[in-house]
Amino acid sequence: MRKGILQTLKFLAFLAVGILLLWLAFRKVDTKKFIDDLRGANYYWLILSVLFGFFAFVSRSRRWILLIHPLGYNPSLKNSFYSVMTGYLANLALPRMGEITRCVALGKKEKIPVDQLIGTVVVERSIDFVSLMILMVILIFTSGAQVGMFLKNSIQIPIQKMFGGTWIIWLVLSLVIIVTFILLVRYKHSLRKIRFFSKMFDVGRGVINGLKTIAYMERKWEFVFHTVFIWFNYALMTWVVVFSLESTSFLTIRDSLFILVIGGLGMSAPVSGGIGAFHYIIQQGLYIVKGIPLEDGFAYATLTHESQLIFVVITGAISFFIIFRKHPKDDLP
Repeated sequence: MRKGILQTLKFLAFLAVGILLLWLAFRKVDTKKFIDDLRGANYYWLILSVLFGFFAFVSRSRRWILLIHPLGYNPSLKNSFYSVMTGYLANLALPRMGEITRCVALGKKEKIPVDQLIGTVVVERSIDFVSLMILMVILIFTSGAQVGMFLKNSIQIPIQKMFGGTWIIWLVLSLVIIVTFILLVRYKHSLRKIRFFSKMFDVGRGVINGLKTIAYMERKWEFVFHTVFIWFNYALMTWVVVFSLESTSFLTIRDSLFILVIGGLGMSAPVSGGIGAFHYIIQQGLYIVKGIPLEDGFAYATLTHESQLIFVVITGAISFFIIFRKHPKDDLP
């Protein structure tokens, strides 16, 4: 009973954050122009975007199998795919719930212990985190001016308006980093008793263990290939949508890297399916860096996010039914 209430409160809290961010993104938008953008969009490009997303999901499913092989199990690609999509569907209800859900789904279908599967997902998420960081470094070296402009207008200037003076910002940030590092080192064992810090330490350990796992994996190069292939399809999935709107059609595949990175940060926010966070950060990024009007940026974010959302809902629902449906033989003693 208590657990159910907490889950409901979490869902409502995440939903409220998402709605707030959607409102922030929509509040300065000319509704008529936004609707005209959606009406005049070329939706054929969204089909191609969804196709690239599908390739990424299949590749992610195969990559998960590679992590499961050392455990002594060899699940089928279709069951892995169904479980991954069921997990993405669950994430729309509560952030990070999908990781547990897909482990339960595959464990049920392939008779694999769920706790062992959870370990593989921790490794996988750690690799995703490292991949996103690598993309950020590449973005800084290839489009440092864009990143600087985005950070300056989205973070530095608002903080300056609040506190006044750039030197104060750097002083505060430096003090926060130094104090945080000292506290983490000195009170590591005590902080582990607090759930938030315990999760932080576990994430750090997961990243290190994940990298070690890849080093000793039998099919490490196939794993690396699928990791690159997944993010390559994410980039294409992001880029092709720009051609659906005339106002964004001039953006290059190099620009899609910037969109992919900030969009990935938006999707990592603790809101269901990145709703609101993705729309807001993409809209602001396109406006600040490329001068694209807020209406057009919001339209692009909506087309990108909602096309993938619809695909996840439909494919996830079908996958959920296939994974959890009962067969007559299941009722036999």
